[in-house]
Amino acid sequence: MTHELTALTLAALLQVVQFLLMAVPANLELGQGKTMGPRDPDRVGDLRAQVSTRTARLYRALDNHFEGLILFTIACVVVTISGQSSGFTAACAYIYLAARVLYIPAYAFGWVPWRSYIWAVGFSATVALLVSALI
Repeated sequence: MTHELTALTLAALLQVVQFLLMAVPANLELGQGKTMGPRDPDRVGDLRAQVSTRTARLYRALDNHFEGLILFTIACVVVTISGQSSGFTAACAYIYLAARVLYIPAYAFGWVPWRSYIWAVGFSATVALLVSALI
């Protein structure tokens, strides 16, 4: 397996961890009656608005990872399938992964402006992977 696919697999597992980091406190704060129900907004309201600030931040960080993982997946697959894996692309993949790991506490604890800088590093690493596949 290429380094890029290894980083992609680890990023997917990180998403599982992020889900747990958000879901456990959300279930404790809201109770099973709300979290196991149909979650109809007209019946119980927006559940994200009913959790603590930190849990809501963890939810948004998870959503952000879902969004970022799509582009990162494309980048890793393109680099791997095209046979263009290199030290540079491997470094970019691991930089993305490190940025995503750091993004969780940065978002959860409100590290301003560092959260945005960390996000930019991960996004830039993904863009660099894509551009390197074209060169």
